[in-house]
Amino acid sequence: MAKPYPLNPKSLIEAAQKTRNKAYAPYSKFKVGAALLGKSGKIYTGCNVENASYGLACCAERSAVFKALSEGEREFRAIAIVSDSPEPTAPCGACRQVLNEFAPDISVIMPGKKRTIKTTLKKLLPFAFGPKSLK
Repeated sequence: MAKPYPLNPKSLIEAAQKTRNKAYAPYSKFKVGAALLGKSGKIYTGCNVENASYGLACCAERSAVFKALSEGEREFRAIAIVSDSPEPTAPCGACRQVLNEFAPDISVIMPGKKRTIKTTLKKLLPFAFGPKSLK
């Protein structure tokens, strides 16, 4: 088993920034990158991918989660979300719900130009519905 990876917000933010440049956002022009830290210590990145049929777009956070899941990772410690917005970019409701499925205690890092918000998913999604709700 891999040693727990020390949480280094700077490395997560840098990975998210690098991935943001790969976003496909021809409609909104709002490019987002996410970097997800797995319990194994591996970082999984994702960017938003838009579609002419708007409902078929996928956010950066979900792209990162799905990439990690497809590679066998199931537990996560932290996620950084970046955009070009001067304010921190928070995950949308759908992304919060997907993150909650696998990592209800995850740290969420949202850097902006003037400030960085570090919080938890539990604070962003209080009273969440998840796997434990079905028992």
